[in-house]
Amino acid sequence: MANRSSAQTAPVRAVFFDIDGTLVDSNYLHVEAWAHAFADLDVPVDTWRLHRSIGMDSEKLLDALLPEQPSSSAADLAARATELHSSYYEDMVPRLRAFEGGRELVAALAERGVTVVLATSAPETELKHLRAVLDIEDDVAEVTSGDDVETAKPAPDIIAVALGKAGAAPSNTIMIGDAVWDVEAAVSAGVTCIGVLTGGVSRAELVDAGAIATYSDVAELLDQLEESPLARLWS
Repeated sequence: MANRSSAQTAPVRAVFFDIDGTLVDSNYLHVEAWAHAFADLDVPVDTWRLHRSIGMDSEKLLDALLPEQPSSSAADLAARATELHSSYYEDMVPRLRAFEGGRELVAALAERGVTVVLATSAPETELKHLRAVLDIEDDVAEVTSGDDVETAKPAPDIIAVALGKAGAAPSNTIMIGDAVWDVEAAVSAGVTCIGVLTGGVSRAELVDAGAIATYSDVAELLDQLEESPLARLWS
């Protein structure tokens, strides 16, 4: 990862990136993995409901999708579902791919003196694969993971951790994400958020959640970089 001087006195200007569905085309692999997991457990869940929950804290996802049961049985079922999801997802890792323009956007921000943080709540077991696919370590200053917090998005905890790691104030930070949960987490932490449509969430939903601008993907954001809300960080 990129090194930052501890003697830096100018205010830190930071951009936080969600990874799944924002920089890496992985959301639908998660949908597929969860669908297989629930099928193995003989728990019928409509696929559209899975998609609507991707990016949410996994415990919240399971609470929303699994049928109500006695607490002990529910915990066991959730644990089995999580284990199966991880196994199926691991099998699909070769299908992960970085979205076009993502690496170039991160590099462009780093060149402009912006602190780039990967603010994901993915567990470390998944994060290692995502980072390998991205290959942007030299331009990234900090990284969060699900291991950093007890509750992931839409709770603002992961954003708070990222702010602390970057040494940045919310007013000098912009989040980029693909899910309503990314936007809600950022807004709750006082951070401006830009939405991208690559997670399969509509422009209107992202705006309704609080995104100040939306782009089709990170490639379009890169193409319009100097006219985008990001430009206020260096203009």
